Amino acid sequence: MPEPVVLVLDADPPPRLGRLTGRARVLRTDGAGLADRLPGADVLLVWDFTSDAVRRAWPGEGPRPRWVHAASAGVDRLLCPELAASGTVLTNARGIFERPIAEYVAGLVLALAKDLPTTLALQRERRWHHREGQQVAGSRAVVVGAGPIGREITRLLHGLGVQVALVGRTARRTIHGIEDLGPLAARADWVISAVPLTPATYGMFDARFFGLLQPSARFINVGRGASVVEADLVDALNRRWLAGAALDVFADEPLGEQSPLWEVPGLLVSPHLSGDTVGWRDRLSEQFVAMYELWAEGEPLPNVVDKERGYVPSADNSAEKSAETEDTSPE
Repeated sequence: MPEPVVLVLDADPPPRLGRLTGRARVLRTDGAGLADRLPGADVLLVWDFTSDAVRRAWPGEGPRPRWVHAASAGVDRLLCPELAASGTVLTNARGIFERPIAEYVAGLVLALAKDLPTTLALQRERRWHHREGQQVAGSRAVVVGAGPIGREITRLLHGLGVQVALVGRTARRTIHGIEDLGPLAARADWVISAVPLTPATYGMFDARFFGLLQPSARFINVGRGASVVEADLVDALNRRWLAGAALDVFADEPLGEQSPLWEVPGLLVSPHLSGDTVGWRDRLSEQFVAMYELWAEGEPLPNVVDKERGYVPSADNSAEKSAETEDTSPE
């Protein structure tokens, strides 16, 4: 029996797949060559998770891989109607990014509460200017997105003494429904988005939403850039409807040099790095190899994406598909 063909939509540095030697035929392609190579692949590893090539190439002619794995939490850049309707199993990198992203959010909360950006700016100016910071313990946060990233953020913030309300689309156990988001956000010191990009979350943080917030509130987005209407956030910050914001994801990445977001007062910009810690690519490679071993043995795969919803359903919500639940859980 011929070795299965694993096609890698490559990026630099490439994945470390040495353990597949003798067990699979590993081929590599860039976005331009993907359409020609798809029909001959049994498995597609989307290592270049910033590419839209899968969405463009999938509707073409010929057979399609039986399994597609995205080396990322989000799958919005590769899902297309043809892939969603196919029998191909789609998986993601759930389990790799939750803790690093939660740590990054906790770091942002502490940095903004203690006004560290101003401290660093004053140090560069050699200015001694005493100020008072905010106490984090006892403050209120709303985490939007009730999947594993949102839950890990909630756990870490609880450890800092923050009172956290976790919001998903439907209420269940300790999770608020999306209908509670407005009233909760209106009383929050911190609003943190960890949502995937779905039709329900596209543009959900807009002028109407920012108008609900307290002038002392801060907004953090580590989910998907297109969930925020960036022009509305810029306007809200300039009008001082909220005290500040931090964005790690953007509608268009990388952020262009001419983007107004670079110079908005009170806005901290980071280049989509909240989940990237030393060794993260190796962990992604190890995860894929372990999943390949299951696939080759005919065993069920973990991290299977519900292609209609666009994310991996949480265990406590997997039975509610018919009710169209959890569009606001994280990727």
